[in-house]
Amino acid sequence: MQRDEVTEPLKPDYNVAPTKPVYAVVDRADRPADTDDKPDAGRTGAIARELRVMRWGLVPFWAKDVKIGSRMINARAETVAEKPAFRRAFARRRCLLPADGYYEWQQLPGEPKQPIYISRSDGQSLAFAGLYELWRDPEFQSGDDDAWLWTTTIITTSAPDELGMIHDRMPMIIDSGSWSDWLSPANTDVADLRALLTPAMVSDLTTWPVSTEVNSVRHNGPELIEPLVRGAAELAGQAPGNRRGAADAGDDGTGALF
Repeated sequence: MQRDEVTEPLKPDYNVAPTKPVYAVVDRADRPADTDDKPDAGRTGAIARELRVMRWGLVPFWAKDVKIGSRMINARAETVAEKPAFRRAFARRRCLLPADGYYEWQQLPGEPKQPIYISRSDGQSLAFAGLYELWRDPEFQSGDDDAWLWTTTIITTSAPDELGMIHDRMPMIIDSGSWSDWLSPANTDVADLRALLTPAMVSDLTTWPVSTEVNSVRHNGPELIEPLVRGAAELAGQAPGNRRGAADAGDDGTGALF
């Protein structure tokens, strides 16, 4: 069963920054509505796959305000099961974040950092491993549609092989064959979940250098992912082949996406 919980479709975004809205896919049990103090209470129905809009930057359920979310855009795969901000969501609230691609910044000797766009070579969407949380906003009355804030974070991992030449970190990409296992609320075994967090095969990805205009969130449009003509030949000799993302640098250096 599938449900579309998106009330208003998002506009295309080529430079997603922390706190912006993004699409997320979750598996949730059916129920009439979230209660005021227990958002999962009463969820005993059939599991449905939902498309939702969430704010990028996870706000833990125990946070006093939403400001902490801007520092929680990424969660390292190596420690996500232990970190207080992420461990409950890792066990109970996992999601997939679809994206056409993402950016990373390559440091070349004696040169400014060069943004590189990374995407699938077949043009299909990527599915990043993510976590989500629901935070009760005290500003709203019980029953208000905005009483619960849905927020998300992207799990990152070490970048293998040629991608590591661009940057040592990358978003964790979940293979389509593992989507159901990753999303299943019934899957709470930490060892099983860790086994799903394996770096993507770089042979499925393509990259190319793009304009430094992506360094500023004031710029947003399809021109940001156009291959950079000037200097492209030189960069191609140092970056992995012809690979291809959208992003703003995060706390661990991994960029923003979508």
